[in-house]
Amino acid sequence: MASGFGDMQSLLKQAQDMQRRMQDTTRSLGERILEGSAGGGVVKAYVNGNLELQAVKIQKAAVDPSEVETLEDLVLVAVRQALQAAKDLKDREMAKVTGGMNLPGMGF
Repeated sequence: MASGFGDMQSLLKQAQDMQRRMQDTTRSLGERILEGSAGGGVVKAYVNGNLELQAVKIQKAAVDPSEVETLEDLVLVAVRQALQAAKDLKDREMAKVTGGMNLPGMGF
């Protein structure tokens, strides 16, 4: 019976270690910036590894009052590209922590 308690303590410690590593990874991801671009780089979007939009940069050449819809499309493409790059990075980094296990309720 005592060995079952030891196994439970070991499991609890492993879970706590994984939680700490996930928090460290989340913090690290927040410091990593990924870029998406559109229109040959005239529109760029920057997203951190936690999928938070950080900035959008638009070159003056892309600003034409008669082409606002085109500019909106370029911004959308750049943001989507940056978000996908950030999601891919986050998935890879979290898989390192969880060993590829899909843990429900863990926010990724």
